[in-house]
Amino acid sequence: MRINLARALIGVVVIFNLQAAAVFLVWPEQYTASFELQGVVGEAMLRGLGVLFVMWNVPYVVAMLQPIRNRISLYEALAMQVIGLIGEALIFFSLPGTHTLLQASITRFIIFDALGLSLLICATLLVRNQ
Repeated sequence: MRINLARALIGVVVIFNLQAAAVFLVWPEQYTASFELQGVVGEAMLRGLGVLFVMWNVPYVVAMLQPIRNRISLYEALAMQVIGLIGEALIFFSLPGTHTLLQASITRFIIFDALGLSLLICATLLVRNQ
């Protein structure tokens, strides 16, 4: 039961990450303005971000499939989530206050990663003594 709950929690993070990847890959033009980007360059940048989201999910998927046997992948995913959250916070605080649209976009990523981190911590606690 605990293992399946851990899988489900990790799976939620995977689904959210892959959903973000899909929208950046398929419809980047809908998101360029919120990152203060434009045109072909902005779309390419967001598609690149989408590719990175897919790449980053490899340890998450490995951990989801076998959270006990692949505990190292779960720890890697947890570390990646922490790094993302800290990095996004540092980016947010480095921006001048005049970039409110960009700050709002980064705030969404901070919330997104904080929620993901919470789920991964719960999953880690569920499988830690198994």
